[in-house]
Amino acid sequence: MRKTNFGLIAGGLAAALAGAVAYVVLLRDKVLTWGATADEVSRSLPGDELIPDPDITATRAIEIEAPPNRVWPWLVQIGSGRAGLYSYDWIENLLGYDLHSSSRILPEFQNLGVGDVVPLGPHGPRLRVESLRPGESLVLRGEDEPWSWTFALTDVGDGHTRLVSRNRFATGEPSAKTRLRNLAVIEPESLVMERKMLRGIKERAERG
Repeated sequence: MRKTNFGLIAGGLAAALAGAVAYVVLLRDKVLTWGATADEVSRSLPGDELIPDPDITATRAIEIEAPPNRVWPWLVQIGSGRAGLYSYDWIENLLGYDLHSSSRILPEFQNLGVGDVVPLGPHGPRLRVESLRPGESLVLRGEDEPWSWTFALTDVGDGHTRLVSRNRFATGEPSAKTRLRNLAVIEPESLVMERKMLRGIKERAERG
């Protein structure tokens, strides 16, 4: 019985390790750079200096058939108790974030300023506005964790905008368990939610 249990455990660990290796080699770059060009991934963005040595950097992007001034209002109103995150609300709310994505621009949340707090739930992370340039960039920083989140808008002509979202996390000296969790859960999960968010912003901005 002990040998059988040991074999099952060893087999499970080997399968998990093989899966992690395959993810790193075949999928990780795609997960962390969905929609972004090589230039968007490599270039510096406002807020990069806040987390100089990140353990995870995700740069994702989408092209929107609307000028930056039509995309910007949707960005500045994000947050819990505000306009939501335009992602899968039902998943966010299972985690207790109390997010309800708005389908319209809310004037009461348009005057975001440096130092303002963008909550991601009653008991979730709180992000503080570090800098913003209307129509160009919005930089948020975690109050209680080493996390920066930058949105950058680039006018690419013909009334189109490139929206780039960059997350940088520093986890310090993570254990093997934490690293495996990041690879197997956190990174793929962030892709699912952020891809939906970027598409949600695109749909709203293009709809006008």
